[in-house]
Amino acid sequence: MAETRRWLISGRVQGVFFRDSTRRQAEPLGLTGHAINLSDGRVEVLAHGEPEALDQLEQWLHQGPAAARVEEVVPMEVPASTTPSDRFVAG
Repeated sequence: MAETRRWLISGRVQGVFFRDSTRRQAEPLGLTGHAINLSDGRVEVLAHGEPEALDQLEQWLHQGPAAARVEEVVPMEVPASTTPSDRFVAG
């Protein structure tokens, strides 16, 4: 059964193609959602799909693209009213 998960990623994660790389990881896994830059320098990733695919994305988030330096990946609670998009957006 599909579920939605949200993570906040900190470290050197902006300006290193983290969002687009996340999209390229998520799409083949059949995930929808988004990866967005936050004003405090972190990236927020919200993804919806099968638990196994979400687990794979979460593992990748701990490393990110080659130029990134991930310091922390924090899972966050997702409000029940959250409706993910019908595709994965790096915005």
